[in-house]
Amino acid sequence: MPEEIAAGIYRIPVPLVGNPLKELNAYLLKGEDGNLLIDTGFRQPACRGALFTGLRELGIRRGETEVLLTHLHSDHSGLAPEAAGEQTIYISEVDRLSLDDRAYRERYWNTMEERFREEGFPRHLMANMNETNPARSMAPPAGGHYVGLADGQILEKGGCRIQCLLMPGHTPGQMCYWLPERGVLFTGDHVLFDITPNITFWPILPDALGAYLESLKKIRAYDPELTLPGHRKSGDLKTRVDQLLCHHQRRLEEALNVVKAHPGRGAYELAGHMTWKIRASSWADFPVAQKWFAVGECMSHLDHLIVLGQLRRETVEGKAAYYPI
Repeated sequence: MPEEIAAGIYRIPVPLVGNPLKELNAYLLKGEDGNLLIDTGFRQPACRGALFTGLRELGIRRGETEVLLTHLHSDHSGLAPEAAGEQTIYISEVDRLSLDDRAYRERYWNTMEERFREEGFPRHLMANMNETNPARSMAPPAGGHYVGLADGQILEKGGCRIQCLLMPGHTPGQMCYWLPERGVLFTGDHVLFDITPNITFWPILPDALGAYLESLKKIRAYDPELTLPGHRKSGDLKTRVDQLLCHHQRRLEEALNVVKAHPGRGAYELAGHMTWKIRASSWADFPVAQKWFAVGECMSHLDHLIVLGQLRRETVEGKAAYYPI
């Protein structure tokens, strides 16, 4: 059931079946100048049913609303072309290429997979990632009228004045959307309140964690009356940003200690020695998709430790190895 959380702003809960995130918060802005849907859910039946049922209850059919995406991930973008129809899908120009340019997307995945192989991710597990990784299997299909957004750009949509804030880290083009007259901030997955956003390696963002930490400090300067995240509950922005900064400092210390205890190993093996909140008895029992996310997050911390001058990375015969300095 849609929930009106502020005047003209509705939350539509979209279940993410089989995913640890559990649910996406899709938001609809209703205004006399038209409607604007923020994020959509995976391209899967449960998400499709919940999203379009919620829209119908608000008097909106498919193709009767423009779509504004916080970032490229498929749990946010998967249904965007279906929801928008012939109308516009807005997303940061940085992330637009991954959805709107097939050749760019294939180059990105090839580069990503090459790095994971260097880090020791087993080839036999990599082989079924197209089917098990929702980033590929549930992403939006080709098509859709995408328009790229720039940092600081203003949209007048859904009865609101919306300022686009580029906050790279979770993805290279993650955006938050600030409604200054309303005191409302949509954070996407940049700031989540009871789970920690995944920060992984990105080919076009060499130090993803460093970018994320800087983006956290930037968003902390805002003082919203209402903060609306992409998943689960809301909370106090500044308090949560401080918690996330502390969390990643602890994770950096853990990653450094793991390398000191296991020098000369790649990120796949090192990730197996880090702590993860997941229901699995051992690293060997992790689902393949969750191993992918864990190794990616491990890589982002190792990359940042290299930038900080605390680690070095060597590649021998196509295999990565990390050493403390």
